[in-house]
Amino acid sequence: MTANCTSYYSAENAFVNGFLCPKAGSGAHAVFCCGFNDIKYCCDDPNSFFPYEYAYMWWLSVGALIGLSIAAVVLLAFLITVCVLCYLFIATKPSRLDNGLPLRTPELERLCREDPTAEKSHPTAGLPNPLSVGALEI
Repeated sequence: MTANCTSYYSAENAFVNGFLCPKAGSGAHAVFCCGFNDIKYCCDDPNSFFPYEYAYMWWLSVGALIGLSIAAVVLLAFLITVCVLCYLFIATKPSRLDNGLPLRTPELERLCREDPTAEKSHPTAGLPNPLSVGALEI
């Protein structure tokens, strides 16, 4: 049994004459013409489309799996970091506005230390304090 591989142009644009399978120097079992439009060869399996050994494809697959695994771990670490930072941002958010300023005048502070009932008799008693936290709420 023989097969006829037709002429073709290689990937380097070189013209390759057609040949019969099996070729001289190849095994007698390689009776089929296999390959693509830019590379043809004699083989023993009519369903063979790849002219390289399977070990090449195996290492290519292992490399792709390792690369995808590393990318997945990096993505997972990024997502965990974002979640932790969001939680810390929400958990440590202050509940009230604290500007660090006292809400009483120094004169009133002095009077309150001397007489605890002086706050009620002060001229500003009962007036809303514009610096208080309640005045800033909308």
